[in-house]
Amino acid sequence: MRIAVDAMGGDHAPGDVVLGALEASRTFGIPVGLVGKGDRIEPFLTQANTAGADFVLIEAPEEIGPHEKPAQAVRQKRLSSIVVGVESVRQGQADAFVSAGNTGALMTASLLGLGKMMRRPALGVVLPTLSGNPLLLLDAGASVDARPEDLVEYALAGSLYAEQVLHRPQPSVALLNIGVEEGKGNEMVRGAYDLLKQQPLNFTGNIEGRDLIAGNVDVVVCDGFVGNIALKVIEGVGTGVFSLLREELAKGFQTRLGGLLVHERMRSVARRLDYATYGGAPLFGVRGPVIKCHGSSRSLAVRNGVRVAHDYVACGAVHSMEDALRREGES
Repeated sequence: MRIAVDAMGGDHAPGDVVLGALEASRTFGIPVGLVGKGDRIEPFLTQANTAGADFVLIEAPEEIGPHEKPAQAVRQKRLSSIVVGVESVRQGQADAFVSAGNTGALMTASLLGLGKMMRRPALGVVLPTLSGNPLLLLDAGASVDARPEDLVEYALAGSLYAEQVLHRPQPSVALLNIGVEEGKGNEMVRGAYDLLKQQPLNFTGNIEGRDLIAGNVDVVVCDGFVGNIALKVIEGVGTGVFSLLREELAKGFQTRLGGLLVHERMRSVARRLDYATYGGAPLFGVRGPVIKCHGSSRSLAVRNGVRVAHDYVACGAVHSMEDALRREGES
């Protein structure tokens, strides 16, 4: 098995991406392929400790920036790290692709290069919760429009991922809504509720946004517009709360002393809530394992993104999803 990594994607590429990929190879024994401009990657290989790392360079002389139009960039830059990385999976040079680059370009290249098994793809983001059991939220922004049937596909794919990759037996699935009662929500959500009740899933009904952080369910489905807003609100609130705490604990001698006493506890909480721990978001709906890391990923997030990609491949979840979606379509 080899995992291709987009060395040019993300705010801290190629340095942190290269370091994270090499660390994943050393720590987990995963062979990696660094996709990108060799002349920009090699200086970081010289600086890094490559001993014990199994890696190859996959040359890609072009790159797609974060603000480029996805479809246009993918068409015009066939030698970009994103397109070449996806192509390496299609040709069997790699078993999965990990990127912190342009989300739209990654989705477009994956759909064109690997084909699709859903009408609309979905990003599945693993969120930390108060229960300690992370929650899988999808769609987190791959497709802003959805039909009830799309949410059923998200639920089937998400349930299989939670079971096979996150190791949740009989994972519970909930529908993000404005109330927990049946019959709540707009026409699309109500239609999805009726369809989800008919599926071979552990469907527990509706969940409100305020309950996401509790961690009482394993998988939550919604359309990408709602999911992306929910994700950004959670990120913003988490960042804001920690900023306020740091500001308050810096006021006066007594509060600074108290801050020193709880410093390690605060760090422990921060680690539990850190997205880097969970690696990246699988792109559901394409016929191949693709992992999207946060654009601001540092080496730890990239390392864990490679680990997630490895686990995704090892359990054969993509094939299980395709079989489940085919059966759902036939029924």
